[in-house]
Amino acid sequence: MSLRNCPPLDSRIVTSRRALLHGLTVAPITASTIASPWATALASLHQRYEDEPATLVRTKTGRALSRDRYDSAEIALAPIEAGFFAQHVRVTLHQAGAIAKLALCAYLLDIGFPDDWNAAHIQQDIAKALAYANATGFGHDCPDMARLAVILSPYWKWGYPHLIGDPPIDDGGFTPDRVRPLVRALLDRVADGTGHPRPQGFERRQREVQS
Repeated sequence: MSLRNCPPLDSRIVTSRRALLHGLTVAPITASTIASPWATALASLHQRYEDEPATLVRTKTGRALSRDRYDSAEIALAPIEAGFFAQHVRVTLHQAGAIAKLALCAYLLDIGFPDDWNAAHIQQDIAKALAYANATGFGHDCPDMARLAVILSPYWKWGYPHLIGDPPIDDGGFTPDRVRPLVRALLDRVADGTGHPRPQGFERRQREVQS
């Protein structure tokens, strides 16, 4: 599947984002006081989802949790990239939802969203997590990923066995082969945006996947 509709992360965005993040380590900042365009974007999302406004403050603990979530996402993606579940779209979608949540929460934690806020308000809504990430400089404006995020939300639904007589769940026409590169691109964007190092053996595994 081509990812030509998913633009690469602009290095200028990374630089400006990191400059702003440096300021978030100094004092807590709420949506009402964040410099434009984050203030307007976050306020709009809080209103849309009826969420309690988040107070963004970067801490060493949050950064460590972010690294842990990213590493866990990479570990969980490895079996999918190795070809497991290739014949089972429901299993792939369930796994993809869990991976996407880990990855997006890694980004949100890194930028200063509290872990308990994520747990209370993101839950298993991948579309919401992606919206909050993009509102704070994530820059992953990929139409295919946005559509997949809607299909995945909430991802628990894909983990239940399909019983005879159950109405089919809309999988949006996604197949394991279509899901795999989208989730990989999402994790790549998280790694670029957070600066977290790739897990040990990453390059070797990617060569194996591409061979």
